[in-house]
Amino acid sequence: MKSLLKLTCALIAALLLQPAAAQVFYKSTMPDGSIVYGDKPAPDAVKVEETRPDISKRGIGGTTPREKEVLREMQKSRAQREAGQDKVQAAEQAVRNAEAARTAGKEPLEGERIGTAGGSSRLSETYYDRQRKLEEAVEKARSELEAARAGR
Repeated sequence: MKSLLKLTCALIAALLLQPAAAQVFYKSTMPDGSIVYGDKPAPDAVKVEETRPDISKRGIGGTTPREKEVLREMQKSRAQREAGQDKVQAAEQAVRNAEAARTAGKEPLEGERIGTAGGSSRLSETYYDRQRKLEEAVEKARSELEAARAGR
């Protein structure tokens, strides 16, 4: 049991160390002047440079005031785009909801039919008012969607 635990720990350590070891890149300059990049030096290279990429957690921070300003502008632009996309998605959902309500509201509700002397019935003005409101809700949702897509 102990040997299995040791083996598991060794395997996990090897897997965790593997990405760090694979982070070396070589820039090989060939006799004709062409440059070849790879994880191993090219065999016929005239010159070989070893590089290790910066894997620090710094990210982009901007060291000069201009870089910081550009970064702020990019973040502001991204936030505006995302807000616009969220607005469009919400408007699309509102159109779907309004159309579903309109479809579900086609059938007359209790009290929206008026009986006639011949045994049949007809729809009341209440039914038509409700249908008109459902249609207006769909049209309003569609116009809000167009406004959202236009960025207004």
